[in-house]
Amino acid sequence: QVQLVESGGGLVQPGGSLRLSCAASGKIFSINVMGWYRQAPGKQRELVAQITNGGSTNYGDSVKGRFTISRDNAKDTVYLQMNSLKPEDTAVYYCKANVREISPPIVYNTWGQGTQVTVSS
Repeated sequence: QVQLVESGGGLVQPGGSLRLSCAASGKIFSINVMGWYRQAPGKQRELVAQITNGGSTNYGDSVKGRFTISRDNAKDTVYLQMNSLKPEDTAVYYCKANVREISPPIVYNTWGQGTQVTVSS
């Protein structure tokens, strides 16, 4: 099973910035879409941003213009640069990847364990 490990979460003041990273490891043949989701207490998990292996991106409406997703295909890593953070961005952020393993050539979605982002003064 391919594993995802997130890092970079923490406490930041409103208006500040954070950069999240998510590295995939295991018997990876290819990764199609990689993305970030978040879940605040009492709310459903929602899409933050996603990126294909070709670089096409898609953002949730609440983060457009403030967050930027990118990836390094050589390192099987996806990043989320978060600027102009607001208290409502407070949530656990999860990385998700659609992976194909080397052998057997199975394709599936896998999730990271999550990293806490807290925006507060």
